[in-house]
Amino acid sequence: MHSNLIVARMDSRSSDNVAQLFAAFDQTDMPHRMGTLRRRLFTYQGLYFHLQDFAQDDGGRRIQDSRNDPRFLRISYELQPFIQPYDPATWRSPADAMATRFYDWTASE
Repeated sequence: MHSNLIVARMDSRSSDNVAQLFAAFDQTDMPHRMGTLRRRLFTYQGLYFHLQDFAQDDGGRRIQDSRNDPRFLRISYELQPFIQPYDPATWRSPADAMATRFYDWTASE
């Protein structure tokens, strides 16, 4: 499994709005098209964390391939009032907000 973690800014009072937007988005075939197996959203002291799990390490490419889909464009637009880039000076796309994993551990079965 592969994971992406997007970090941005969000007022925690917006969490219900953001959750509703993703709940509707995840009812479409878009998660399957992007290879998303699981999505988890977190907020902490004005920060937003968006964790996506993929079966393979091609999630970034599949998301990139989906960026022109009207549903992807719509949710990106609808999220704008709630989610702001962590660093607006350097943000051009969600790829600019990806956290870098520097340690990984999995329990043995």
